[in-house]
Amino acid sequence: MNPASPRITINDVAARAGVSKGAVSMAFNNRPGVSQATRQRIFDVARELGWTPHQTARSLSSRRVDIVGLAICRPARLLGLEPFYMEFISGIESVLAERSCSLLLRLVRDLREEITLYEGWWRGKMIGGAILVDFHDDDPRVPALRAMGLPAVAVGHPSLTGGFPSVWTDDATAVAEAVRYLAALGHRRIARVGGPAGLGHSGIRGAAFGTAMAELGLDGRRQVATGFAGEDGARATRGLLLTPDRPTAIVYDNDIMAVAGAAVAAEMGLTVPDDVSLLAWDDSQLCRLTHPPLSAMSHDVHHFGGEVARALFGVIDGSGGESLQVPTPSLTPRGSTGPPRR
Repeated sequence: MNPASPRITINDVAARAGVSKGAVSMAFNNRPGVSQATRQRIFDVARELGWTPHQTARSLSSRRVDIVGLAICRPARLLGLEPFYMEFISGIESVLAERSCSLLLRLVRDLREEITLYEGWWRGKMIGGAILVDFHDDDPRVPALRAMGLPAVAVGHPSLTGGFPSVWTDDATAVAEAVRYLAALGHRRIARVGGPAGLGHSGIRGAAFGTAMAELGLDGRRQVATGFAGEDGARATRGLLLTPDRPTAIVYDNDIMAVAGAAVAAEMGLTVPDDVSLLAWDDSQLCRLTHPPLSAMSHDVHHFGGEVARALFGVIDGSGGESLQVPTPSLTPRGSTGPPRR
């Protein structure tokens, strides 16, 4: 009869991983204090030795669904200023709170870092699923996350999300409405200040803008691709307003850029809306703080975030998996748009 195998303890895991016993405890309890690389090494050693702490045995034997992952490729300072993501995350949290779940949020520098992050989270059984945002054309996250089997919901048009269940708004229809509205006011030189050219939703809006302008017999080439920060919107607006045939109306891809555009118009001695009409996107509280208040393509971003979270739980528990179109952004006219000066 073989003697009983010695019992593996937390001390054995710590020694093999080259860390303290406290670091092992922090890793398994998902507490800050250890790097992602160290956390992963501890998990790998624990699996190799066949050790599971009593309080986390369930988490090791099955994927945990009490934590949802979200990575956003944005500088921390910009994220704090961007109303869309603050409202979006608030909507997600409202649904997670109902289920006593938490959001694990990380800011990343690029898509490669995002893929590596999700690989660590998923292999380490730290999350039950993920919310994917800001899709690019031929997005490398699609094949990478599919290969690892990570349950995920994509925020974006289904044409961009590689078969992941998606929650999306019909931005093309909203852009067309914005263009037709400005044209009905009498504008013929309409410009658009959009987000980075590589983003899929920027491409969809840009193509829709060009199509809507062409259908009205107008020149749709006045489009500037830039970053989402206020200084980016200001720079793009200044460039447009310095041209000899400057636009009489500008559509923006977010509220921050539109607010910055209003400041540039004032700086240049132009009156809004007589000299230039400005139309924002998202309709956060920022739009009501300018003078005059900004017209906007409005949608309920908080509700949008909630629908994304519900869709993810449907994917995780097997009750969902279909893409969902939420209400299309609609025009909310205010004082920043009007007929052009004759």
